[in-house]
Amino acid sequence: MTVLLSLAVALFAGLMMTRLCKPLGLPAVTGYLIAGILIGPYCLGQFGVEGLGFTSFENVESFHIVSEAALGFIAFTIGNEFRLSSLRQIGKQAVVVSIFEAVTATILVDIALVSLVFLMPGVIELPVAITLGAIAAATAPAATLMVVRQYKAKGPVTQMLLPVVALDDAIGLIVFAVSFGAAKALSSGQVDVLSIAVEPLVEIVLSLVVGGILGALLSYTERIFHSRSKRLSITVAYVLLGVAISQVNFNIGPVNCGFSSLLLLMMMGTVFCNMCDFSEELMDRLDRWTGPLFALFFVLSGAELQLSIFSQWTMVLVGIVYIVIRCVGKYLGASFSAKITHCEPTVQKYLGITLFPQAGVALGMTLIAAAEFPGEQGLIVRNITLFAVMVYELVGPLLTKISLTKAGEIKPEERKSSRGVLHH
Repeated sequence: MTVLLSLAVALFAGLMMTRLCKPLGLPAVTGYLIAGILIGPYCLGQFGVEGLGFTSFENVESFHIVSEAALGFIAFTIGNEFRLSSLRQIGKQAVVVSIFEAVTATILVDIALVSLVFLMPGVIELPVAITLGAIAAATAPAATLMVVRQYKAKGPVTQMLLPVVALDDAIGLIVFAVSFGAAKALSSGQVDVLSIAVEPLVEIVLSLVVGGILGALLSYTERIFHSRSKRLSITVAYVLLGVAISQVNFNIGPVNCGFSSLLLLMMMGTVFCNMCDFSEELMDRLDRWTGPLFALFFVLSGAELQLSIFSQWTMVLVGIVYIVIRCVGKYLGASFSAKITHCEPTVQKYLGITLFPQAGVALGMTLIAAAEFPGEQGLIVRNITLFAVMVYELVGPLLTKISLTKAGEIKPEERKSSRGVLHH
């Protein structure tokens, strides 16, 4: 009973908060995150009433399956943007921009934090600085996609944004593997070639191959059914299957083999949308079905944000440096690469700002780092990343909305009634 009550309260709180955020011009994502904080362990959860709020972070973690499923549907939806017709126009540009913005962010954060190592001895160590630089490459697709969907954004920036965010996952994994391998070598004095080069490539290849196979199977299975509801059910079943497979981890000799759920589901969505001639209609129906799931995902994300980090001034200082320099890196990398690939002027000016949000992938990298680094070092990586995620998730969606509005890709909202549209 308490599980269902918790989900009902989370969904209700999130939806009510979006009504308060709307007059302020804030995206729905921000409302969901604020609602999560309010019903989380630091606010309503303090009363200790099971079901009416999340009483602890362990309580929030128990709903992890909801977040995993939501991320799967988000990745599948982004994969649907990789249609061959549009990739022929922007494919090369998207790859170049993705590489530049990810690598530039990593290099600048590395320089800034390594400088802090020497300026503030004892606050942060060199392996931690290099690891945080690697985490800086990752961008969160969930918040970005939600803003695009909410405001029905359309134009050159949006067209470039979704493929770049999708490719960012693969590039971020490679950058993290190399940088984190170097950080571990500095920490232990030993170089692990398997974790630096082999395992991340195996993860990427496995994710793309299995995702491609599932996408093809989904396309063929859909043709067996003619009912819209049954086709929708099959799509949901395959996405859940993809999420389940992405949790599998196994060893082949000394090589640890795993999957990236984002890459696997994005590849599945890409293959499906290019093989199935009625995929657009199905994706429209899927978008309506997943609305409550995405709302729950962001409310849970808000409940997971740990406000206690603000009590440590050194973490706040390092976190501010990380946040600001990463934003500068994302913006400069995206702007420069968009310019050299002859993208539209609006893409050059605004794309970088839409790449600021950071969440799931970065937190996954943080868990790996915390498991590998002993004691204090792992805790510092975790706390700084959590602090950054909290700021990015609360501010990032609003910046994305502002950028897309200034680029002319979000039209002024219209008030709707049951009988039609009422213009302002």
